[in-house]
Formats: sequence, structure tokens, C-alpha cells
Amino acid sequence: MANLIKVEVPDIGDFKDVSVIEVLVKPGDKIEKETSLITLETEKASMEVPSPEAGIVREMHVKIGDKVSQGSLIVTVEAIASAPEEAAMQTGAIGAAIPTPASTEAQPATTTRGAVHAEVVVLGAGPGGYTAAFRAADLGKQVVLVERYPTLGGVCLNVGCIPSKALLHVAKIITETQQIEQNGVIFGKPKLAIDKLRTWKESAVGKLTKGLVALAKQRKVEILQGTGKFVSPHMMEVDTADGIKTVSFDHCIIAAGSTAARIPGFPYDDARMMDSTDALKLPDIPKRMLVIGGGIIGLEMATVYDALGSQISIVEQMDQLIPGADNDLVKPLYKHLTKRYEAIYLNTKVSKIETEKKGLRVFFEGDQAAEPQLYDRILVAVGRRPNGKMIGAENAHMQVNERGFIPVDTQMRTNIPHIFAIGDIAGEPMLAHKATYEGKLAAEVIAGHKVAFDARTIPSVAYTDPEIAWMGLTETEAKKQGIDYEKAAFPWAASGRAIAMGREEGFTKLLLDKNSRQILGAGIVGVHAGELISETVLALEMGVDAQDISLTIHPHPTLSETILFSAEIGEGTITDLYLPKR
Repeated sequence: MANLIKVEVPDIGDFKDVSVIEVLVKPGDKIEKETSLITLETEKASMEVPSPEAGIVREMHVKIGDKVSQGSLIVTVEAIASAPEEAAMQTGAIGAAIPTPASTEAQPATTTRGAVHAEVVVLGAGPGGYTAAFRAADLGKQVVLVERYPTLGGVCLNVGCIPSKALLHVAKIITETQQIEQNGVIFGKPKLAIDKLRTWKESAVGKLTKGLVALAKQRKVEILQGTGKFVSPHMMEVDTADGIKTVSFDHCIIAAGSTAARIPGFPYDDARMMDSTDALKLPDIPKRMLVIGGGIIGLEMATVYDALGSQISIVEQMDQLIPGADNDLVKPLYKHLTKRYEAIYLNTKVSKIETEKKGLRVFFEGDQAAEPQLYDRILVAVGRRPNGKMIGAENAHMQVNERGFIPVDTQMRTNIPHIFAIGDIAGEPMLAHKATYEGKLAAEVIAGHKVAFDARTIPSVAYTDPEIAWMGLTETEAKKQGIDYEKAAFPWAASGRAIAMGREEGFTKLLLDKNSRQILGAGIVGVHAGELISETVLALEMGVDAQDISLTIHPHPTLSETILFSAEIGEGTITDLYLPKR
């Protein structure tokens, strides 16, 4: 009798209703274990879903353009019998099977010592890595932190979150001076001292990186600069300025992050082609700029360059900007951007780019494809790819899937019990605040604490203008799963604070369980949405219901009141709006 396996979408983090952009197999194909079946695209990255077993594809249940979530049926596979030792497997955080590890305490320390030895080696000093190193040190462990770049902080601090937010702050000031003209306050056109702007941005980064070095010194965490790769389960080699150094360890936490994804066939050798790191260097302010990718990274950089004077166009393959967010949250942003940007092409992709002396000529295909256009610069922002295949993981006998993710369990262990993986390399979503949570968790597990990943949600924020933030269950997912929910949404047009700021285009919504009235999810679009969403995250973690929020006195007039007002709408006690009785 055929052994038919129904393969479903594994745990893909906090992302729901994700688009299928490629179907990589067809009925009749013979596939190996870990063969990629489909490719999914979120606003942060694309990722392939591997087969958990070798076998023959019998039936496909999805096609390009379908929206799927964790648990959605992908394919039926007739399994080919696997080796006996694969029987005792468990599912990791991103869906690949990993052997059930023994307890950390039972693992013997390495008997072969390198030139440097540590109880805990942390590979990568981004937000997750330095958090893991500092927490392990605080718990009494002797720690070595390996980082390939000259400064600590990883992509986020050096060429990501922090410099982008510094430039977004500048963009916000510029656009606010433009918007306030309608209120009778008129400023002159801003003059850009681009070198001074770069210096200021870099000074903000420098303050934080110097602070990390001080924190490492205070904790006696040894910093080893160089590129680390595993040579065995208890040893890595670090390529430093002084040559190769061997580093042995009892435990290791991998926090090696991700790199910007590229679309094959584009002329990346042309300096006018940029990724997000290039864009943050502010090489110049182009007259016309195309951003390929309408997710969070692309839109944030578009916000910066638009404010600095570039004519911006966006091309996005999906049918809305920021595909991971509910469409109603994206609409106010889309409306705002269509007034400022030269063009936004949805359901469209770039088919070809030709280099010319005067610029980069772009050819489009899709529902809203335009005639070929000439741009001064192009930013490719189509997500990030994990670095799992760049660290010699095979030498430590670690499992790495085809996309470069390292599967982990709820304690962040890989299939090698004394080696842990956190952050981007351990699975979606690729967010710094997820990495720091996981880094602290991994350090505590190594120290013998009985802890596991149990966060109920990971919030997402797009630092656009207006900002978009959401957490927990989305409406799209609730409808797909048939969850009986109720939406309570308060328009900022009725918020005294929003009106006084001239920014009443936003709204705040809560999703409530119809029976228990507990918070299931929340979404906010408007200025400072990223600062406001945390109250709803805490509410979800604590199992709060709408009445708890509606009975909590919020200061007036503030934007935080919009969460209170949404809860009052859910309770039927709102006085700041008139809602007919149901």
C-alpha cells in the first residue's frame, strides 16, 4: 500500500496569507528529501518550502498566486522508505525535520582544544548575537564573540535598522515642513549638505557600536574579529587579520544573519544598481529612482530618497504593497504614496535591465506594465537570504535546508544538541527583535534554565509615512481559517490628537474573539504606529479582553487613546463616535 504523505506549509513565523510565487515540482517528479517544493514571498524575503521526505509527487494542491499560511496543504507525496535512524525526528521552527536532541547538560565538552577556547562561542555580533553573548556572560559563562566586521552590531546596527531610522528621521522632518504649509507655516526649500548628513548618520551608528564594545568589556566577553567557519562539531576556524585561529567550544550560538537577495540576470556590476546597504551610503540623490520590491525595506528607503528629492517608482510582483499586512492597513499608505511617487506598479515585475550611458533602462511585464523607462539608479529590495550555507555547517554535521535556514526546536537547538541557532538564520520572520528574544533564550538554555520560545506574537512595523504596525492574528488569516472574530476599528479622523497634528488619515483596529472578547490581533496605520503597537502586544501576551483596555484610563489627547477607543467600540461604550445600536 502506497505511503502517501500530505505536505503542509510549516511554521513560517508570524507571517500569514503568504503568496506562492513559484511551484518547483509537478506530479510524477521524483524528489529527494529537502527538495524545494514551492517558493513563498513575504515582505521581508522569499523562502522555499522543502519536502520532509524523499518520494514521488502525486498531486499538487497549490498554484502560483495562491495565498497560504502555516498548515496549508501543498502537495501529496508517495514516500520512499527512509533509513531507520530517521524515525525519531521532530519538526523544527521552519519545518525541516531535526533529530530530537539530548539535554544540553548531558553533552560532553570538547576534548580537543583550539588556540582559543570558550564555554560559549557566539558566531555573529548582530542584535541576537551580542544579546546572547552578554546574557551568557551575565549567567557566569566564559564567552567569545566572533564577528567578521570591524564593528559590533551586525547588519541591523551598521547598515540596516539604525542608519535607516536616522535617515527616516530626516525624511520625516522634511516632509512635515512641506505638509505644514497648508496650515500657514511656510519654510524655504531645504538645502542638502549631503556629506554632513552622511557624517551625522554614521555618528549615530558609532555611538551605539562603541557602547557595545564597552558592554562587552564590562562583561569580560572576548571579541574575535574575523570570519568563522565550523571545522567540527566542537571547533571553528576564524580567519582574522593575523591569520587563521582555531576556536574550540563547549556550546555555540549561531547568529550569522542573512544577506540581501538578488534577482538573477540583473547587471549588478553597474554601480547604479543598489541594495539596501548601498542605498544607505547615500552615494548621491538620483533624479529618477526605481525600487524593485514593495515590501518594508524597499518602501522605507523609498521614503528617504523621496524626501531628499528623488522621483520614486515602485514595482511589486504581488497585488498590494507590504503583502504580509492586511489590505485595509496598506490602503492609507498607498493613497498617500500615489500622490508623492511618480508611479507604483502592482502585479508587475522587471523582466530586463539594460545599461546605458544615460541610465538604466528597465523593461516591465505584468498587469500594470509600463513602456520601458530610464532610471538614474535602481534599488533591489526583494528580501534577504539566510547565511546557513556560508559557515561550514556540514563540518559540524548540522542540517541546513536548501534556502540556507538552520532548523531549530523551541529551545533554539539545532540537530547538534550543543549548537544553537537564532535570528535570521533560524527562520522567519527576519526581525531584530525576534533575534534578541531568541538570543537571550539560547543563553539561558545553555545555563540550565528550563525555558522555551513561548511568545504568542512577534510584531511587525513598516517605518513608512504613515507607519504601519500589526501583531497577532490578521483579518486575512482569520477569514481563511474560519475564525469567528469581531473587528473594532477607530478612525483617527475622530482623534483630537491626530486632528491637531494634521494626520487624521490613520486608524486603529482590534480583532476580538466573539465569545471570550480577548484580543486576537491588532493593526495600526498612522504616524508613530510602531510606538503604539506594543500596548496591544502586551495585551495579547496577558490574555487581555476588550473590557480590560476600555477600563484603563489613557492620557488625553494622545494617539494611544485610539487603542482605548477601539476597545470601547468593541464593548459598545464609545462616546467619541456615534454608533447605532445593533
